[in-house]
Amino acid sequence: MRPTAVALAIACLVGCAGPDSESHFSNMDYAAKVADYVPVKLEADLSGLSKKQRLMLALFVTASQYIDDLFWEQAFGDKEYLLELIDEPHARRFAEINYGPWDRLDGNEPFLSVFGPKPLGANFYPPNMTKEEFEEAAKTLPELLSQYSLVRRDLSLGSRKLIAVPYNEAFGGSLAQVADLIREAAQFAENAKFRRYLNLRATALETNEYQPSDMAWMDLRDNDIDLVIGPIESYEDKLFGIKTAFEAYVLVKDKEWSARLEKYASMLPALQDGLPVPERYKSEEIGDNSQLNVYDVIYFAGDCNAGAKTIAINLPNDEEVQLKKGSRRLQLKNAMRAKFESILMPIASVLIAEDQRSKINFDAFFANTMFHEVAHGLGIKRTLDGKGTVREALKEAASALEEAKADILGLHLVGRLTDAGEIPDADLDRNYVTFLAGIFRSIRFGTATAHGTANLLSFNYFEKAGAFSRDSETGTYRVNSKEMRAAVDSLSGEILRLQGDGAYGRATRFLADLGRVGEALEVDLGRVEAADIPVDVVFDQEWAEFAWWAEGTRD
Repeated sequence: MRPTAVALAIACLVGCAGPDSESHFSNMDYAAKVADYVPVKLEADLSGLSKKQRLMLALFVTASQYIDDLFWEQAFGDKEYLLELIDEPHARRFAEINYGPWDRLDGNEPFLSVFGPKPLGANFYPPNMTKEEFEEAAKTLPELLSQYSLVRRDLSLGSRKLIAVPYNEAFGGSLAQVADLIREAAQFAENAKFRRYLNLRATALETNEYQPSDMAWMDLRDNDIDLVIGPIESYEDKLFGIKTAFEAYVLVKDKEWSARLEKYASMLPALQDGLPVPERYKSEEIGDNSQLNVYDVIYFAGDCNAGAKTIAINLPNDEEVQLKKGSRRLQLKNAMRAKFESILMPIASVLIAEDQRSKINFDAFFANTMFHEVAHGLGIKRTLDGKGTVREALKEAASALEEAKADILGLHLVGRLTDAGEIPDADLDRNYVTFLAGIFRSIRFGTATAHGTANLLSFNYFEKAGAFSRDSETGTYRVNSKEMRAAVDSLSGEILRLQGDGAYGRATRFLADLGRVGEALEVDLGRVEAADIPVDVVFDQEWAEFAWWAEGTRD
């Protein structure tokens, strides 16, 4: 395989050794790096599914494997070139986990000496393009701003101007195969609305027109299995926060847990009305078709599987769809429980005050995560000055600020619903202490991730507000409930105003001021590291590739 243009350009720009050099490896302990991810086997109860549903899942998994390769192209370039370059087995495995030669949990620092720092724009843009060049070109070529296109240089006749290459052209062959697999699966769908969604999603992959399939996905309620697939989140684009990355989730619904959450969906308009901000920052109406459901994940692919793994989904991201129909919040219970048991509880045993550790439980972790997703759909989607969406106004700051909003506003919602008696067996201190332990878990994702930055922002804001205290002798943290509640409400309001105002300068300063690791926190995170507590999970998904074929064929 030939190295990609972006890979060669990076190597040349930083003056590192070329691809034929023997000096690919640093002195890094690659085995230890891989050990930062605890292996978890993704399993789900399929006993209630029909033969047709199982066959659909098999087709979904196959389609997701193509999506996985497309994300490699977006994040790095030629996957096979990189993996053939690496003969040290742990380094190779680490590259697979990170979808490239950059450590996603360490600020995207390179772990192979042939590569320099990861380009902020990943492989969405030419590596030698400046922000100013892009912004100037976009004035006359608005297609450069499409979230479904790569930016490349037109090299014909000596030209080097920027051009947009739509995803359906850049990845046309692979997307056609994915679309064929989804259409084949649709033929087995016993649910008419699910069949319609799948056919529309297949068409979207071929046309770059995703809104019709997003609308159809919002109409789904009774399907036992689900497929989330396509270019969805823009976290990978740290240059402008515009370009969306390919990912896929293959899902099986947990009906019992989903039934517990039904009542909260109807409360969303009232929750919007009660946000702790002036009326103009909550004036948008929430779609009345919003849903809260619980799923077990069968297969992760692409963006959601890179580095730190996703445990909940709030989609679609399309602001028009959200305003017309709301959104669906999908809680990924098996992935969530894996992180809670393997990571959060061990961290709590090191960093949370001993007499508060009993407050930490999975139900509180689940509720905090669920209302994080609920909070994504609240607030305001378009800036008050009428100049566009919050995402457009805040650019690369949008993702981290939105994640911080969801974290803190979600905790605010838990408090309001606890007061109203809407959460069974509620104890707000459980949510607060579990949330604090969760901050330490997510900070370890690093500032290269929106979630890591968001949690660091929350930690520093809470520290200044006295929401927790640290025992200097034991190095453990204790929640101060009254101060925590006040800080949750004030930080929620601060972020909602930044978003509504579309205040790019204020937002970037806010993140810069609070997105730093202080000395004490650095020491405490070092203690977690010394305790050999994993940073995240890595999923064993091999069983999903063949498990359903044993019971039948496509015929």
